[in-house]
Amino acid sequence: MVNYKLLKKQKEFIEIPHEFPLDVAIYQGGFGSGKTWCGSLLGILMAKKYPGSRGLVGAKEYELVRKTTLITYLEHLEQLGYVEDKDYSYNKIDKIIKFKNGSEILFSQLDDEEKFKSLNLHWAEIEEASQIADSSFKQLLGRLRNTYRGDNWIDFRYRLFGHTNPQPNKDWIWKRFVQDKKPNYRLVIAPTTDNTFLPKHFVESLKENYDEDYYRINVLGEFGDYSSGLVVKGFSDENLKHFKYNPDLPIHITCDFNVDPMCWCLAYKDDENVYFFDEIVIENTTTQQCIDEFIRRYPKHKSEIIINGDASGDNRTTQSEYTNYAIIRNALKSYGYNFKFRLRPYNPPILSRIQAFNAKVKNSLGERHLFIDERRCKQLLYNIYNLSFKEGTSIVDVPTFTQIKTNKDFKYLEHPFDAASYLTEFYWKIK
Repeated sequence: MVNYKLLKKQKEFIEIPHEFPLDVAIYQGGFGSGKTWCGSLLGILMAKKYPGSRGLVGAKEYELVRKTTLITYLEHLEQLGYVEDKDYSYNKIDKIIKFKNGSEILFSQLDDEEKFKSLNLHWAEIEEASQIADSSFKQLLGRLRNTYRGDNWIDFRYRLFGHTNPQPNKDWIWKRFVQDKKPNYRLVIAPTTDNTFLPKHFVESLKENYDEDYYRINVLGEFGDYSSGLVVKGFSDENLKHFKYNPDLPIHITCDFNVDPMCWCLAYKDDENVYFFDEIVIENTTTQQCIDEFIRRYPKHKSEIIINGDASGDNRTTQSEYTNYAIIRNALKSYGYNFKFRLRPYNPPILSRIQAFNAKVKNSLGERHLFIDERRCKQLLYNIYNLSFKEGTSIVDVPTFTQIKTNKDFKYLEHPFDAASYLTEFYWKIK
């Protein structure tokens, strides 16, 4: 059995500072702040302190519960000296832990409210609370109605508690725990920097790899407006450079295969930096025409060519019986280029690409590792200066067909950025 030493914020989360019969608390923490660890410990404390109690642990999808929360519960039980089949039992079919003292902990998904709408609970825990809908939160509140009380439940209070990574947009957690906060609702913000048990280099590595806004939200645990305004943050004239083409350096071609326009970005890179020195942007075109244009511009390139970009380029398209990357491969091979493909099996989420791109533009230490040649990369720069989020959301504001009809420039929004961000996410993925 081990003795736990709680962090200050973990202790604040577990203890109730008021006399209301219901306590509702959210532990909002940065990466490595012990969110799941603390929530699971509280669930076990509830089951141990109140014999015969019933609790529910849920997340939007059960896979998250199974792979994260449940494992942490079982690890706690082992470290606290509980022996399976003696002190408790775990039924994988029914997804329930039963304790010798009569307490039960059920594990469930929360995106299907029918699965828990008939339960009578003493407490409930939400893993990654920001992922569930406000309706699921309200449904859980309505489940805290179990009237059973043991003889020694003198200080019992119903509890609904959750933990989550901070979100860029201000959703129901912001509304319920900040904007319209009730006196029995508690928001505990736990920065990664408060966790004294983390390795010393951990926080410094986050500063190096994250842009300023992303660091403030996902390390310091703050609410933010990361999704307001422009998609690209922190870009300045310091990111603008003039590059001279060098046939002896490897070229990265990173591709987006939209037909009108099709957008490819060309870049050099090293271990830390990426240099976008040219772009191929053609209206109403094909992959064959784009690779022909590359060959026309750089017919005598000596060094290696690395192909990055849209993973869907390996899918068959209506423009050819071959895949986009097969067309590129055949063209480069026929002209004797030295090349290879570096692609993901599937495209990452757009927000992951945005975060990786912004971290290279300017990280939280103020360092810049992404540079663009303003003479040749005009459409990529147009995206950096104009591509934005829909107000109050983390959704990229893609121009509609009607908007494009009134302003032709709008058709160039999104696709050059997509091409460039495939490369930065591939080599510098935010982990």
